[in-house]
Amino acid sequence: MALGFAGYFGGFWAFLLVLVLGAAGLIVGLVVQGDLDLWTRKQRR
Repeated sequence: MALGFAGYFGGFWAFLLVLVLGAAGLIVGLVVQGDLDLWTRKQRR
């Protein structure tokens, strides 16, 4: 819903900004929760 409101009221750039910030927040939240581990690939090498 936030993307829809941003796109409707703010235009394309607001839509894009909300999309990028939402994706970044999702990734940070998953890392903090422990559901996503970004460092396992680096340790295998």
